[in-house]
Amino acid sequence: MFHDTIQTEADLRELYRAPSELVAQKVLDRLDHHARTFIAAAPFVLIGTSSPDGTGDVSPKGGPAGFVVVLDDEHLAIPDLSGNNLLDSITNIVHGSGIGLLFLVPGIDETLRVNGRACITTDSDVLDACAVKDRRPKAAIGVSVSQQYMHCAKAFRRSQLWDPATRIEREDLPSLGCVIKDQIPSMGNIDASVIDEVLEADYAESLWEPGGTR
Repeated sequence: MFHDTIQTEADLRELYRAPSELVAQKVLDRLDHHARTFIAAAPFVLIGTSSPDGTGDVSPKGGPAGFVVVLDDEHLAIPDLSGNNLLDSITNIVHGSGIGLLFLVPGIDETLRVNGRACITTDSDVLDACAVKDRRPKAAIGVSVSQQYMHCAKAFRRSQLWDPATRIEREDLPSLGCVIKDQIPSMGNIDASVIDEVLEADYAESLWEPGGTR
């Protein structure tokens, strides 16, 4: 399918110029006060991991601003709230995957990138710190930070992600119920609106439940 692929970093550098000294210097090995401030304002983070066979995975996590807890300058924790129980990210972590985090703050074009090693922890003190809406998670993703830096605004400026003028109406795309109906043969005889109603009821019931409770 793909031809003329690049196999070495040297080949990459023939295509791309080296980063400036300023860019290289912005990568820090711990969480400074600016990183802490951004994490405290972020209600959303994307978590990147990889499986033992090299397959990549990105999972969204959300909560009230500051739901990701900074434990100290080198460690943070992400509460595991209820999801689909496929456990893609945390299974990858158990198998030894590193972790990449991208923190987003609504309306802010810059993002915060945090990279490091990860574990799944049931440490009582960590879980107490990770309580969300008075719900204490059963487990949390612990991150040992090796890199953090602010990412420039180009991607968000190009996409106009926060610009209200670029937003589309929800009905312009199929609902999740419609997608499920089309993709899962056993759901073919169920009306998409019924599936959507069941999904909304589940959201209302389990939105703040810790992961693994259902």
